[in-house]
Amino acid sequence: MRTQRNVVPALLTDKKENLSRMLDICSGFCNYAQIDIMDGKLVPSKSISVKDLSGMRFPIRSEAHLMVEDPLEWIEAFKNAGSTRVIFHFEIKEKNHLKIIDAIRKQNLEVGIAVNPSTKIKDFEFLINRVNCVLFMSVIPGFYGSKFIPEVLDKIKEFKTLYPEKCAGIDGGVKTENVKTVAESGVNYVCVGSAILKAENPKEAFLKIKGLLNG
Repeated sequence: MRTQRNVVPALLTDKKENLSRMLDICSGFCNYAQIDIMDGKLVPSKSISVKDLSGMRFPIRSEAHLMVEDPLEWIEAFKNAGSTRVIFHFEIKEKNHLKIIDAIRKQNLEVGIAVNPSTKIKDFEFLINRVNCVLFMSVIPGFYGSKFIPEVLDKIKEFKTLYPEKCAGIDGGVKTENVKTVAESGVNYVCVGSAILKAENPKEAFLKIKGLLNG
């Protein structure tokens, strides 16, 4: 029996109350979401702050996607809020990746690395066996609704040939129009932001994308 590919709503906002509202919406049709964090440094936009997460307890399981230069300052906050995985970007300036991985593991969380469209597999291959998943960015990160970069699908196909058992996700620009092509890359899960959260009926959009992904 073929393994089901997952659709993960990606939640991006700079207001705590909006994040709570998005989580409540998603809790009505799924049990796992991705929370996008941006610091205005690694990427040009800014999201909610560490302070905003204080006292929050997410109603569904989640992973953090940290588009930030300093992932270490976010780990405990997401652990306390109930997240089960922290993903940080390979492209951070402070290249002590192993220190960050160890810090995440110490909180008993899964670890993922996100890689930008221009980053090659050979650049991060030394980390692949140290993480639970690799999240392939199919847009230039930092904005909702950015343009999909189809060449990333070739990189995912190569990755899944080299590491067939390693979890691979894709994030950015996935919509009903291209999700079947995305599925052919062999990806394990698909993060979808605006196509779900900005849809007139988020549940309906989620179920349609999930059906196409696994059709």
